[in-house]
Amino acid sequence: MQKFTTLKSIPAYLPIVNIDTDMIIPKQFLKTIKRTGLGKNLFYEMRYDEKGNVINDFILNQNPFNNSKILIAGKNFGCGSSREHAPWALLDFGITCVISSSFADIFFSNCFKNGILPIVLDEEKIKELSEYANRKEEISIDLNEEKILYGNNEITFKVDSFKKKCLLEGLDDIALSLKKSDKIENFEKNLKNQKPWIIND
Repeated sequence: MQKFTTLKSIPAYLPIVNIDTDMIIPKQFLKTIKRTGLGKNLFYEMRYDEKGNVINDFILNQNPFNNSKILIAGKNFGCGSSREHAPWALLDFGITCVISSSFADIFFSNCFKNGILPIVLDEEKIKELSEYANRKEEISIDLNEEKILYGNNEITFKVDSFKKKCLLEGLDDIALSLKKSDKIENFEKNLKNQKPWIIND
C-alpha cells in the first residue's frame, strides 16, 4: 500500500447524496480479485451511455477532473453492499482522498485499508471546497497535520490515530501482520512443542 502524507490536486465535485457501492463500481465488474484495472469502470453507469460511449457531461470525463486525486461528494457516500472493489476502483482511477459529510461505515473502513483517506467535514466547509473545484483550483491535504489548505484558508479534520499511522506508513492488514511475524513464528513454535498433535507441517 502506498504511503499517504500530503496530496495536492484540483478536486472533482460530485454533489450526489447516497452514492452506493454499486454506483461506484457496478456488480458486473466484481468478477476480478485484482485491485487493478477497475478504474476505467468507476461510476460506469454515469460515465458511459448504453452503447458504452463516454458521457461528456459527467464530471470525471472532463478535463482536468479526469485527473483529480480528490473527490468531494454528497452525504452517505459508499452506502449499500460492502464490496471492497469500490475503494479499489477509486484508487485505480487515481482518487486517494474522498471528502463527504458522512460515509457508510464499512466503506469508510475499507478506504483506510486500501490507502484512501476519507475525510468527514460539515456541509458548510464542503461548500467552500466545492468552489475551488468549480474554479478548477488546487487544494492541498496534509495528513500529518490533519489540515486541508485552500487559498489562504485551512480546515482541520480528525482521523483516528491508528488509521492515520497506517496511512502514513503505508500499512494494510497484511503489512500489519508481517510486522508481527516474529511473534507469530514464536507462537507457532511454542504451540508445536506444547501440542504437537494439532500442528501439521
